[in-house]
Amino acid sequence: MSEPIQPTETAEREDFIREIVKADLAAGRTRQVVTRFPPEPNGYLHIGHAKSICLNFGIARQFDGQCNLRMDDTNPAKEDVEYEESITADVRWLIAGWADHCLGFKPRKAKAVAQGDDFHLGAVRSAADPQADLEPFRASDYFDALHAFAVRLIERGKAYVCDHNAEEVDRMRGAPGEQGEPSHWRERGVAENLDLFARMRSGEFPDGSRTLRARIDMGSQNVWLRDPVLYRIRHTAHHNTGAAWCIYPLYDFAHGLSDYIEGITHSICTLEFVPHRALYDWLLEALELPRPLPHQYEFARLNVTHTVMSKRKLLRLVNEGHVGGWDDPRMPTISGMRRRGYPAAALRDFADRIGVARRENRVELALLEHCVREDLNRHALRRMAVLKPLKVVIENYPADQVESFEVGNNPEDPAAGTRQVRFSRELWIEQDDFREVPPPKYFRLSPGVEVRLRGAYFIRCTSVVKDPATGEVVEVRATYDPETRGGNAPDNRKVKATIHWVSAAHAVEAEVRLFEPLFSSEVPDDLPDGADFLTGLNPASLEVLTGCRLEAALADATPGTPLQFERVGYFVADPRDSKPGAPVFLRTVTLKDAWARAEKRQG
Repeated sequence: MSEPIQPTETAEREDFIREIVKADLAAGRTRQVVTRFPPEPNGYLHIGHAKSICLNFGIARQFDGQCNLRMDDTNPAKEDVEYEESITADVRWLIAGWADHCLGFKPRKAKAVAQGDDFHLGAVRSAADPQADLEPFRASDYFDALHAFAVRLIERGKAYVCDHNAEEVDRMRGAPGEQGEPSHWRERGVAENLDLFARMRSGEFPDGSRTLRARIDMGSQNVWLRDPVLYRIRHTAHHNTGAAWCIYPLYDFAHGLSDYIEGITHSICTLEFVPHRALYDWLLEALELPRPLPHQYEFARLNVTHTVMSKRKLLRLVNEGHVGGWDDPRMPTISGMRRRGYPAAALRDFADRIGVARRENRVELALLEHCVREDLNRHALRRMAVLKPLKVVIENYPADQVESFEVGNNPEDPAAGTRQVRFSRELWIEQDDFREVPPPKYFRLSPGVEVRLRGAYFIRCTSVVKDPATGEVVEVRATYDPETRGGNAPDNRKVKATIHWVSAAHAVEAEVRLFEPLFSSEVPDDLPDGADFLTGLNPASLEVLTGCRLEAALADATPGTPLQFERVGYFVADPRDSKPGAPVFLRTVTLKDAWARAEKRQG
């Protein structure tokens, strides 16, 4: 049998990117490792971004370097401060206590400045400096420097202003294996291009009427080198720079040059950027920038079963009301997982287990849940909760008597201590823990059968009370054996089942939400041509239970505190919808571990 995989946060990681970093340090090509995590603030981060965060910050942590959080905010039409704030909060949460000392922030409104022929970002400080007034890096703070780079390309004859519209540029670029068609304005002179670009900058031309394009090779097999667009006109205010600009650089132009400005040594991207690397390198070389230059490396993106990772599709789920927002606990967003009670350490453990590779694959959602479950088992406080309550009346228990039982908070952690749980004549148990006519091999409560109440007494069912209209059992009558206090019989008789319970007189009423995968299909994107991915939505992804009965200790549960409802699953108080006197609990993950069972079978 194979040994279970253990968390590896304290181990030194090994993968092909880290081997490159080690070689660069050993050869003196790199003095201090500086990586970056550069999301575009046009949506919320998801579990795929968590892999990239863990890789980039993990490398900085392992090699005593720095990782910059940078907003690649070059498209004001789709970006917003809301997204910036959520990204910053997600990153801080995910790396807190693990690699936050590696987080590179900058003084507010720091700019890239020219120094001779070089550009650099002055006075960068780490987020570990408590005195610093810091914020994330932003590509928009480099707009002056990027504009100067563009002017330099024009002066060197390596860029020109093109009057073709976007559809014409795309058509004329062609496809691999065939020659692209040059722009009619490709041979404009330097003076004319400088004049037109300055007029673009001043706002003289309407949106889409002109672009700045690199002059590279319209016959290249890599279509990204066929005179790519570097700047476009967009009369749209920017959430950071306001109305200061009406031309904006494209991502491929801003990305590598922002890396250069920040002194990034290893620019780590996912595989879809492999074709873009040639342009990344061309721009740095064409500008003849002082060395050292950053280098781009690619790894396989994360794909997880039963979910989608496309921001466009996630945005559609939100905008069309299929989920309750970006932080809906069914969403693969980091904010949704945090709200649902996923521990940050479990996401980092998940990223470690799947590793870093050059070839894409799809990871089972069960593995992520396994990592969450392992962490929660060590840290979650144990509590008793009855989600679908059925009343039990212990007829021979004194009506005015109340007892307390001392129960451990976590058997995995003796330091978690104990709590007092109240016991009285009337209790709540789960409906599934009773059958009037038990099926074969059913060992829980039924007429004439004795069971153990968790940590309390043995009880035996004597009769039932039914609803005269429906015939359903609405109350169970039972007797208890006072000699079995604590859950053990003095005559060593055995029972085959232990069930949990809540004292009716002391119970807290709450709403509980149970979650299943958002999509029924393992691969929601694998659809016939023309099929809408929304057809794969799981109609049973959310079940809302009201009238649940919970032990008194859960009345003031702190949102974010991990809880195990014994025999039920792991839960957390909802930080958004819980209110005083009306708590709402979210199921983080079930107790059953499909991944562990699969590993055991394979072993």
